[in-house]
Amino acid sequence: MSKVEVFPIEGIPEVRQGADIASLILRALSKAGLRVRDRDVIVIKQKIVSKAEGRVVKLDSVKPGDEASRLAQQQGKDPRLVELILGEAVRVVRAGHGVIITETKQGYVCANSGVDRSNVKDGYATLLPIDADASARRIRRKLCDRSGRDIAVVITDTFGRPWRKGQTDVAVGCSGIQPLLSYRGKKDRYGYELRVTEPAVVDEIAGAAELATGKLTRIPVALVRGAKFARGEKGARSLAIEKEKDLFR
Repeated sequence: MSKVEVFPIEGIPEVRQGADIASLILRALSKAGLRVRDRDVIVIKQKIVSKAEGRVVKLDSVKPGDEASRLAQQQGKDPRLVELILGEAVRVVRAGHGVIITETKQGYVCANSGVDRSNVKDGYATLLPIDADASARRIRRKLCDRSGRDIAVVITDTFGRPWRKGQTDVAVGCSGIQPLLSYRGKKDRYGYELRVTEPAVVDEIAGAAELATGKLTRIPVALVRGAKFARGEKGARSLAIEKEKDLFR
């Protein structure tokens, strides 16, 4: 049984458009006296990636359309925010109780298309990265080149779950790590052959990192050490279930 350790990385400053996330992380690691090792996982909250990539919108610059205005009135939401939600969606799955569930352009089914007003200046909202897997690859390449270590990167956001209250952090982008850890074909302690067991290891790592960083601490990065995973570049987008197999759509 391997030991898994999670280190919250303090000292990341306010991130602005064009910021070099990899440099900020390495600088913060150095100040904390931490050195990355091979097979470490750097977990990064989506919000700072979106800020660095300019995915921040001033709400006063948004002009709501008729559909956004109608849906906003129904759900008691800001019409400007709803316009952004619709702009990031390929379709609305369901709306109710003040929440708009959409399928995003990135392929995720989530609340409000991932559009968020938390941890950003008043009057602004952030959007998900256009391609969080590509973002993870870029950041990982820089981290590996500059540290000389073979590490993985996971970018996370907070999602709800069907049939369960509350939210948890999940991976929306990853690089250097297979999203699933397959146990299919292996036998449990009673000799039963596992047929469908595939832990979403990137989501498990995302949740573990969130336990250490929290929501209100302004610590957007964590280092996870000792997690068992396979190398790969399928990306977190591969976790999205095909429409014909999704029982909740």
